[in-house]
Amino acid sequence: MSEPQVVASRYASLPTPSPPTPDRRRLWRAAIKWPMYAVAVMPVLLAAGWRWGRGLPVRADQLLLFLLAAVLLLAWENLANDVFDADTGVDTGGKPHSVVNLTGRRDRVAALANGALVVGLGLMALVALRSSPVVLALVLACCGLGYVYQGPPFRLGYRGLGEPLCWLAFGPCATAAALLALAPAAAAGSGTPVPWSQALALGSGPALATTLVLFCSHFHQVAEDAAHGKRSPVVRLGTATAAGLVPWFIAASFALQWAPVLLGHWPLTALLGVVGLPPARSLIQLLRDHHDQPERIGGSKFLALRFQALSGLGLAAGLALAPLLGFAGVR
Repeated sequence: MSEPQVVASRYASLPTPSPPTPDRRRLWRAAIKWPMYAVAVMPVLLAAGWRWGRGLPVRADQLLLFLLAAVLLLAWENLANDVFDADTGVDTGGKPHSVVNLTGRRDRVAALANGALVVGLGLMALVALRSSPVVLALVLACCGLGYVYQGPPFRLGYRGLGEPLCWLAFGPCATAAALLALAPAAAAGSGTPVPWSQALALGSGPALATTLVLFCSHFHQVAEDAAHGKRSPVVRLGTATAAGLVPWFIAASFALQWAPVLLGHWPLTALLGVVGLPPARSLIQLLRDHHDQPERIGGSKFLALRFQALSGLGLAAGLALAPLLGFAGVR
């Protein structure tokens, strides 16, 4: 498939931002996407819950630094995606809350994105310096996956590969980095192996919920994506078939969270992730009934976000609280 066309002169015709109005403030709230940052902080919160559940210490300073750095790196990802999507024109009609569309200044948005990347990586370098160099290597891998998802010349998201990249970045890679970062410095030195088995067990289910957020973000812009060569899974499958996959995403996410409980590796309190079920049911019903009505399903990704946040926080809290509630801890 040919590379999506880049329209370099598009920015010359971008409208000059007007004074704030109620509608414009609503667009800015959508552009900031503050609920989206639940996906950035989840890996380290899960790692903290897992360590507490095992009776292991959690370094609060490392936790806070990792949280701040993760938020900045996701800000880079979101802003850079707006810049790259503006280059291909895919956001021209279907995404009025793009920061590039709202400001009319691609150059400033790109500079802000790059600034967030530099500061975020600087903080992660500090985290790595105080734990293990592997932390920075894993985070750089996550950033690389984020770039090839949308950045030129790769634009793998335009080829329908965004979802597996998302799972890799927010699942085993980010979770392994968080586990190393929170461990005592002596236990997370340069010779420490990457805890892939723990990261896979802990991060796979929540990362699948994060992947569902990306999957659901395509439903309301199928026409625009298809017109600009963005072959997302929803474009490839059609909205009806794609909506039919959403219950399987949710079931698989829960199954991956509950399997360690059934195997006796995690306490029963880890089932607390079930608090994410109500928004999951609402999401399934919304897309089942209105999958082909963009004006009614624009908020589907926020229902997916609510499911991701509640199920992930429930799992982290369930793991952490197990010893306090008299349940056997995490093995």
